[in-house]
Amino acid sequence: MSLKEVTIIITTLRSEDKIGACLDSINSAVKVIIIENSNNFQFKKNIENKYQNVECILSGENLGYGKANNLGLRKVKTKYALVLNPDTILDTDALKNFVNTAKQIKYFSLIGPNQNEQIKKGSKEQNILEVKNIKGFAIFFNMKNFLNQNYFDENYFLYFEEIDLCRQIIRKKEKIYINEKIKVYHFGGESVKSFNKLEIEKSRNWHWMWSTFYYHKKNYNFIYSLIIIFPKLISSISKYLFFSIFLDKKKKIIYLYRLKGIINSILNKKSWYRPSLD
Repeated sequence: MSLKEVTIIITTLRSEDKIGACLDSINSAVKVIIIENSNNFQFKKNIENKYQNVECILSGENLGYGKANNLGLRKVKTKYALVLNPDTILDTDALKNFVNTAKQIKYFSLIGPNQNEQIKKGSKEQNILEVKNIKGFAIFFNMKNFLNQNYFDENYFLYFEEIDLCRQIIRKKEKIYINEKIKVYHFGGESVKSFNKLEIEKSRNWHWMWSTFYYHKKNYNFIYSLIIIFPKLISSISKYLFFSIFLDKKKKIIYLYRLKGIINSILNKKSWYRPSLD
């Protein structure tokens, strides 16, 4: 078992406050590729000076989760890759357990850790389980199964990327597993330093709605996706009007962006909206 068979990919966006704890939990023998979704040269310089096993690539723009991870995955030359969120911490034996599980199973596309993100140390270890999907905070790739580089669908900017990836893998009759003794601690929603919380909320609501419609249209059909999104469309319109009347500006804006996300997806427009973090 060699940890040098693994490359870790971490997509960041102004994650200076969180990334240090994540990197400190990674064995220094493992190569790490960070994709920073900006042109923050100082961030790159600081990280690469402190961590000799880390290469930081500046995308120059906000590519989103899937496209940025794809950029990193295409640079991987090892047998395995671990896509990791910056607001995670690896348990001491996590990487060893990922590799050992890969050796034990052999025929797999993805492995996930324990899916309870707030794991308590000493929790009961379970068997390796075959599943249909895993959460996106830590995904272990068997790179030989992705020779066509068919990783994440880059049409998504935010949300549903890992759900969609897992669905495509299951359709090809490939295997996904979790091993509940693999522990990765995830502090969800804390990977971006929120300079403007309203901007983050606008983006989350826009993209949640856009991705919801797109996912169902892609994997089912247009009519089915309309049926799924219609209650959310009516709710967004109703709440936008309600908060307009009762003068709650913040909630009015949030439901306006939910509505915009739905409309843009129905009209087959790209997932173009980007939050302003300045």
